[in-house]
Amino acid sequence: MKPIATAFCIVVVGLLAMLVMKAGAIEAPVAAPGAVPAETDIDASVSRVNGWLRQHWSDENLEPAERADDLTVYRRLSLALHGTIPSLEEVVAFQADASNDRVERWLLKLVEDPRFSDYFADRLARVLTGVEEGQFVIFRRDRLRAWLGEQLRADVPWQNMTTDLIAGDGLWTSRPATNFITAASIAEEGIDVNVLAGRTSRAFLGQRIDCAQCHDHPFDSWKQQDFEGLAAFFGQARVTPGGVIDRFEEEDEETKEVKAIEYVIVDPGADEGRIVPTKVPFHEEWLPKTGSRRQQLASWVTHPENRRFERAAANRIWGLMFGRAWSDPVDDIAHPADSADNEDFLDVLGQEFRSNGGQLKFLIRLIAQSDVFRMKSEVSWADADLYSRMDEAWAVYPLVRLRPEQMIGAMFQAGHTRTVNHNSNMFVRFTKLFNENDFLKEYGDATDDELLQQSGTIPQALLRLNGQFTREFTKPGAFDAAGQILKFSGEDEVLVQNCFLACLTRLPEPEEREYFVAQLRERSSDAVETAEAEDEEPWSRAQVVQDLYWVLFNSPGFSWNR
Repeated sequence: MKPIATAFCIVVVGLLAMLVMKAGAIEAPVAAPGAVPAETDIDASVSRVNGWLRQHWSDENLEPAERADDLTVYRRLSLALHGTIPSLEEVVAFQADASNDRVERWLLKLVEDPRFSDYFADRLARVLTGVEEGQFVIFRRDRLRAWLGEQLRADVPWQNMTTDLIAGDGLWTSRPATNFITAASIAEEGIDVNVLAGRTSRAFLGQRIDCAQCHDHPFDSWKQQDFEGLAAFFGQARVTPGGVIDRFEEEDEETKEVKAIEYVIVDPGADEGRIVPTKVPFHEEWLPKTGSRRQQLASWVTHPENRRFERAAANRIWGLMFGRAWSDPVDDIAHPADSADNEDFLDVLGQEFRSNGGQLKFLIRLIAQSDVFRMKSEVSWADADLYSRMDEAWAVYPLVRLRPEQMIGAMFQAGHTRTVNHNSNMFVRFTKLFNENDFLKEYGDATDDELLQQSGTIPQALLRLNGQFTREFTKPGAFDAAGQILKFSGEDEVLVQNCFLACLTRLPEPEEREYFVAQLRERSSDAVETAEAEDEEPWSRAQVVQDLYWVLFNSPGFSWNR
């Protein structure tokens, strides 16, 4: 490790040399984004979405929360799109941008950053294939994530991505979308069509049709034959050494007779199986007459008139942005009747998404510019009952705990003044990877239910309080954020301010600033000399900064999205 550590020191010293002082604060070399291109203007869509929301609050006789400050919104965007808080150098650059549209411009910068495509690809992969590793060799989660990242960077429409996932063929390494199929493969048994039918309905339609796998749904309209018919669309899919294919005929080993491949189910207690024809649960007229069964299903799922497809996408991305879906559970959406008179918020959001090309980046920008995303998360004038009503009606920004990977991402970034990304030196990137893996093992990774609301546990709280990650990221070493802030910030007020910006992406309140500034001044050189003369153990300013970092790491403002 010594050669690596030495190389790391050389790199860090070079990076530190790039930091300059201006008015006692750290000025980081982060370029502000340019103007919003005219062709990317989405004002009309934003106006329609916010118009629906305001009418909704009026109908509920609710006054929405006040607008949040730009720094708070910027933190929300970074957590939602990159899975981490912004770095101190990014915050300084954002603050220096005095334009009226800086949130919109920095939002565009965030979605064009490789960190966005990497993070969202991982979250979408969980939605599509769960968290299990699948069958060895033929399921490559890394290739699926890489493919999803490429699609996001290229801004490929969601309907195109969906078609490739459902109907794609080829080798799972060279045609990574087929990992959606191979993830459901079971050794010695082949593809589990029931798993694929369930994941298709949940991920792309926002429906739990798989609840009707064994019997008619107890309190919904889905019948067992609906689920069986959906599963039958995958009945001809096969995993071969050459990749995923659709096989239409096969030769009987005994009679040598070539027969069409059908999906057959053997019911409990039955001697023979029964052929299950393909069947969609609604609007059969959307099914094309040509193409393989999987191609037909993909066309039906993404059909321009399939409201469930666009509503499911809108609800899913809304959930990933806020940490809570508009309609919960995210994969069991209640759908109004197929009538324009029954349009709800997900229809409005989904229609704007579909009519503007179906790109996820557009949908993300639309949600990020909604009134809800820009609101405060607290309401000083509301009592508990009123706040509950506002929260239910989305008249206040919802408070949600950070996901495990967001928590360690925020801790690691707060421990570095510079942005941790693809341009970071190799040592920093490897350290981040190892820290994330170790932290998730101890803290507990989230399930494949991306939006499951879970309360914090005692072991998780203890890990944040005194775990090795907290100790490492709060120490004021020469190459750690706390140490660099201590060395370069200058005045005590600026030092405290930079600690708050690095950890919480906000300025300290006056009483917070006064308290910690007083603590630092008590540890001035004169105070230290006096303590030493009296044979007392003096607290250093470095210890005050470390304690401040520890307090901020363990504050509610750090572990919630606020």
